[in-house]
Amino acid sequence: MTTAAPRPTDHRSRLRDTKTAPYWLDRPEHPAPLPRLTADTTCDLAVVGGGYTGLWTALLAKRDHPERDVLVLEQNTCGHAASGRNGGFCSPSLTHGLANGVERWPAEARLLHRLGLENLDAFRRDLDTHGIDCGFTRGGKVTVAATPWQAEGLKGAHALAHRFGEHTRLLDGAQLREYVDSPVWTAGLWSPDYALLDPARLVWGLRAACLDLGVRIAEHTEVTALTARHTGRVRLATPYAAVGARQVALATNIYRPLLKRLSLSMIPVYDYALTTEPLRDDQLAAVGWSGDHGITDAGNQFHYLRKTDDHRILFGGYDAVYHYGSPVDEARTQRPATFDTLAAQFAEAFPALAGVRFSHAWGGVIDSTTRFCMFAGTAARGRVSYALGFTGLGVGATRYGAQVMLDLLAGRRTERTRPAMIRRPPVPFPPEPVRYLGVEATRRSMAREDVDGRRNLWLRTLDRLGLGFDS
Repeated sequence: MTTAAPRPTDHRSRLRDTKTAPYWLDRPEHPAPLPRLTADTTCDLAVVGGGYTGLWTALLAKRDHPERDVLVLEQNTCGHAASGRNGGFCSPSLTHGLANGVERWPAEARLLHRLGLENLDAFRRDLDTHGIDCGFTRGGKVTVAATPWQAEGLKGAHALAHRFGEHTRLLDGAQLREYVDSPVWTAGLWSPDYALLDPARLVWGLRAACLDLGVRIAEHTEVTALTARHTGRVRLATPYAAVGARQVALATNIYRPLLKRLSLSMIPVYDYALTTEPLRDDQLAAVGWSGDHGITDAGNQFHYLRKTDDHRILFGGYDAVYHYGSPVDEARTQRPATFDTLAAQFAEAFPALAGVRFSHAWGGVIDSTTRFCMFAGTAARGRVSYALGFTGLGVGATRYGAQVMLDLLAGRRTERTRPAMIRRPPVPFPPEPVRYLGVEATRRSMAREDVDGRRNLWLRTLDRLGLGFDS
């Protein structure tokens, strides 16, 4: 799928009764909010942020040291932001894909690849250990191509994967139809080491496991300032109370990171998705989708698709929207123009599902960096750590980021802290207006490459500088 056109005339009617809420969070089992912090307190470890990264950090810290007093501070409710709005793709990669890791850290690519696979295995074990039922299924992923140059790119990805011991498989038209049957896609690449899960059930399960171990969680408690004191404690200010913490882990995603040095490290990119109404078995059979695998396409402006437990299709991606000045605004997570585009593209991809309506439409914010993957570090003489910038592929990598933060706070030199992706920060984004102009030039250039297969001078220059922008 290279453009939003042609648009079937009836696609808008399929959005008529759509709920403007994340599908995953729109459920009766959504846990009741926990009380906000209203009295000053102290703790051994304060975790700022109640998404995946923060909850993994609290869980692993408390499990390893049950005597440690751990407090999670969440400005809304746990999972309200990216952790409850993503597609539920759980990648084994820590580097936003193998190719990105090889390009940026060739000398450490095999180490990073192994650490990613080990992290995914440990992720599954931890789910079992703590009884977290989030529908984790290691059903693999198919990357599909719509153009000859995308198909050639899949051949290169297949060769690279085999160099690193991955058992990927190229799929021609007939073989691809065993995984998905669409007139848009002509070739595919099967990757078995990939998992899918329910994002909200994961975050709610991590939250429950933390509470079971004795972690304190305060919701609707925004941290407004961080001050490192000479007393050895770090002071966190909130609207109604203050926290004195021996150590602090910042897991704030794209929200204000509380450290000025990080202000240009990330930009907020808005991503959008739709889910269909539940589909019958014959409807899924009509598009050849009988397995538990996820699907992504090979475009720069790529789509991601997966089935849910109640047989809906989630269809997201394509538009990756940056707004001038880097605002993080809940109102911008609703974008009718993008929902219209996605609905038209869905109709183009699946004409056999004509008439299927969409039940939910929503957006969320991705914390994107110039190198497309997480970074970590410390401040306040090692009393504060952070892991941020997961760039849309953080479901699995957040657990790794949590371990890195705990290693850094403990002063441990481990395999996790050794790679350059941890030791060296990403190149910062420039200030406005250069930032917006650069992002827009990159986005437009990538869209043109999807159409004609040619990488223009701007993109080649970014490649040489090790910079870029990814949807």
